[in-house]
Amino acid sequence: MAQESSTDLVEISPDAVPPVCKIMDYGKFMYTQKKQTAQKKTKTQALKEIKFRPNIGENDFNVKLNRLKEFLSDGHKVKIRLWFKGREIVHRRLGEELIAKIIEKVSEFGELDNEPKFEGRNLTLVVLPKKIKVVKKLNGNSKDKVQ
Repeated sequence: MAQESSTDLVEISPDAVPPVCKIMDYGKFMYTQKKQTAQKKTKTQALKEIKFRPNIGENDFNVKLNRLKEFLSDGHKVKIRLWFKGREIVHRRLGEELIAKIIEKVSEFGELDNEPKFEGRNLTLVVLPKKIKVVKKLNGNSKDKVQ
């Protein structure tokens, strides 16, 4: 039957009772399998963004900071945007103090990709997650994580 339609008889699940076979083009089957395994191997690193305002309350600041730490621990890049509205742009010093406070709090979870810079009414910076290095001990049996 497979030879008549110029296709192949492919055994899909040999361990099943009875074994499962399919009539299909084997080359196309192998191509799609290879493509699916390649897609599984790719790891995407999303750029998450968190917006702050210069006159943010302490509890709101802590909530956003916890969210930022969560993103970094998941391995995502985080773009921090301090947004000045209206006449707040006159008080750039407050924004720079807030960014310094954020950098201080996040330093144990991430590292700066670039220095904070003004882009119009926004003060932006990107924070990368810290890489954890795995070091083998001399005996080679156990591994220690070193930051």
